[in-house]
Amino acid sequence: MSIFKAIEAIRNGNMVLLFDDDDREGETDLVMPAQSVTPADVARMRHDGGGLICVAIHAMAAQKLGLPFISDVLHSVSLDGHRSLRTLVEKKGDIPYDSRSSFSLWVNHRGTFTGITDNDRALTINKIGETVGKVLNGEKIDFGRDFRSPGHVALLRAASGLLDERRGQTELSVQLALMAGICPSMVVCEMLDDRTGKALSKEDAKKYSIQYNMPFIEGKNILEALHCQ
Repeated sequence: MSIFKAIEAIRNGNMVLLFDDDDREGETDLVMPAQSVTPADVARMRHDGGGLICVAIHAMAAQKLGLPFISDVLHSVSLDGHRSLRTLVEKKGDIPYDSRSSFSLWVNHRGTFTGITDNDRALTINKIGETVGKVLNGEKIDFGRDFRSPGHVALLRAASGLLDERRGQTELSVQLALMAGICPSMVVCEMLDDRTGKALSKEDAKKYSIQYNMPFIEGKNILEALHCQ
């Protein structure tokens, strides 16, 4: 089955295609472990994906590292005198397919230059993955020592209940990492279509999967595999 091929690919540090759901975003993301990303992978995501290159991390890691949802930051700041920001905070109904986004902070590793190049983003992403692994293994981490914000890599904070609470690409990719037995820090990048101006269709994503021998799975495949465990 494709789900087992995808799990094996992730375990080996390779890229897979992950479609969330027809009734959600209806998007396919290029997904792979943060610790395995190379500059060539970042370039592929830019060229073949075209969406935002983000790093999804487990909620426990985010909590230990002190990484909040950006909506909570904006709400807090708006109460501290920046009232004009209050109108920016997500409201119920703003997102047609969900109750809230998973965006946290945007960061660069302090060892980068501009932070936007393939080399710089790969370094930032690798170090995020490394940091998540360390903090989940019990190490005390000062996130601000190694990273700065604003930056060019978006962090996504998974819901605490993972797929029991939310079924976005963030939770699906983190769950996939857990199923593969690796650090739950995953890079995700939406695949877009230059011709239509929309997300790449599921059919075209499957064609890409065949062309490049890359596993294609859907969120429902992950849920089915979980129920079989």
